Amino acid sequence: MLLRAAGPLALLCLAACSGEISSSGGARPGGPERSGGPDGPPIVDPLIAIEGGARRLSQAELDNTLRDLLGEDSAPAARLLNEDEFRPFDNDYTIQQASDALITSLEVLADEVAERVTSDPARRAALVPCTPASAGDEACFRTFLESFLPRAFRRATTEAEVDAFLPLLSFASEDNAVVENDFYTAVRLAVSAAVQDPELLYRIESGTPGSEPGLVELDGFALASRMSYLLWATMPDDTLFAAAASGALTTSDGRRAEALRMLDDPKARGQLHRFHAMWLGYRSIPHTPELVAAFNRETSALIDRVIFDEPGSYMRMFTMDETFVDDALADHYGLPRPSGGEGWVSYEGSGRSGILGHGALLAAFSKFEDTSPTQRGILVRTRLMCETVPRPPPEVDADQPPQGAMDAVCKYERYAEHRDQSNSCAGCHSLVDPIGFGLENFDVAGRYREHDEGLPECTIEGAGQIVGIGEFSGPGELSQLLVDNEYVDACAVQQFLTFAIGRETTEYETSLLDEMTASFRAGNHDLKTFIVDFIASERFGLRGEEEL
Repeated sequence: MLLRAAGPLALLCLAACSGEISSSGGARPGGPERSGGPDGPPIVDPLIAIEGGARRLSQAELDNTLRDLLGEDSAPAARLLNEDEFRPFDNDYTIQQASDALITSLEVLADEVAERVTSDPARRAALVPCTPASAGDEACFRTFLESFLPRAFRRATTEAEVDAFLPLLSFASEDNAVVENDFYTAVRLAVSAAVQDPELLYRIESGTPGSEPGLVELDGFALASRMSYLLWATMPDDTLFAAAASGALTTSDGRRAEALRMLDDPKARGQLHRFHAMWLGYRSIPHTPELVAAFNRETSALIDRVIFDEPGSYMRMFTMDETFVDDALADHYGLPRPSGGEGWVSYEGSGRSGILGHGALLAAFSKFEDTSPTQRGILVRTRLMCETVPRPPPEVDADQPPQGAMDAVCKYERYAEHRDQSNSCAGCHSLVDPIGFGLENFDVAGRYREHDEGLPECTIEGAGQIVGIGEFSGPGELSQLLVDNEYVDACAVQQFLTFAIGRETTEYETSLLDEMTASFRAGNHDLKTFIVDFIASERFGLRGEEEL
């Protein structure tokens, strides 16, 4: 099992007392040796292949898969399953646990989905490519299974696997009091069984032994799933399945061609919207549906423009000097209204730039119904600089505002205890609070303000600092500081790799991250090209076996 570098509370005092925040990345039990030793197989170098295990589909991935497989658009996983844990992404397989509750919920989900698809004549006709001559039409049922199971399991199926489902037809078509005597009852039972099958619920990456012990060369179908869930958060489409069957995906050129096609699909835009919302913490923010929708349109427009519509340097995500608003959002920010009621307007004179100037991001990591300099500093340190901020000591109630200066009216004075060097917490707070105070001129809804909420006597100076890096005021200057000091690009690479492999990166992937970051920079920070190159790389076609 992988451990976080600064996860154990034993490291808290060290970080707090020294005023240090560690770089993120996991540590493997057993030390830094890359050799498996005389009693174990060698460990595959991360530059050759990345270690990975079976990954259960996240709620979003399962709902998307059921939509594309069965036309099911009711998001049953979101309704019936417990919410995924976000770290910050929803696909970390190292924390996925099977339980009786999960199994029971999946059974309910599968039965509900199967009932809906077989009771709808249009969806049923799309699923079953033949018309049964009778309740016991085995030829038609086999035709259905041969069409449905390969798509459900995302791979070619054998005759024996199809045969294993045939008894459902006999059960459904014979006279009994358990089920209705009907061909489509057998279809319903087959769909329900397939939806609960580990082959559908998990991404089990198959292949053949590679050139080194512990190395697996993935087959075309495993590669198709690896590509589709990375770029689309759903199962492969017919074109990708065909490429898998032909062997095209086992070549670098074949993967490159398919990746370029897939990135032109609207699903790729939706996936990169999700990636940024999870990475930067704004996937769920406490505002009205109308304001949240306006924030989402603004941020999605920036992502689409920088990555897809005007591909170029991804750093424009943080340095863009204009933003996409409608009249209401422009008024909300105090920006000029766009021509035609919706469009791009200049940030000039607002202190904003790029995505850090968006209300969605400024609303993230808030507390106490107001901004939290500490939480905003943690956002920058962990999500944009990829550092690990230790948790507070167990005796500290982090859900309460600072208590040591409760007689103080203004927020800056109330946070004085965080700056008191006799306080054991000062070491960490000295590295996060100054960042947050540099964003204090922007409230929890992203509006500019000159003083604390309801306290005109508490003027906000807006002076911020990244200790050891530089000073700034407002999101625009903060963004430029992060870009100029090469934090954002390196962290974006690490966050993308974390998302792609479904777990936190470890210290053993440091050299890989360095290589990928250098490639990203050499390619003018073009994220679309970077993603395609990653998929076309040799390592994408390989898997390193995890240690047990």
